[in-house]
Amino acid sequence: MGGEFDVIFKDLLEILVCPESHQTLTPADAATIARLERRRAEGTLKNRAGKPVADPIQHALIREDRRIAYPIVDSIPIMLIDEGIPLDQLDS
Repeated sequence: MGGEFDVIFKDLLEILVCPESHQTLTPADAATIARLERRRAEGTLKNRAGKPVADPIQHALIREDRRIAYPIVDSIPIMLIDEGIPLDQLDS
């Protein structure tokens, strides 16, 4: 992301919260994105609905408790509970 979008995204990030727990969100770091994308490419990454994550993961928002990631697709945070990605999948 870059330029004018960064300003808009920063303002948006100040008001976005997890739709389930209302915890704050922060952008995922590069290492987390790489791990998510590796699992997705392997076909083993699933969202909370149990469906494989199909879209490449380039950006995501991480819930404050670091248990759920919400993907950002085409610069739009996907803030649906079922689309959240449980991060405990990265531990196995």
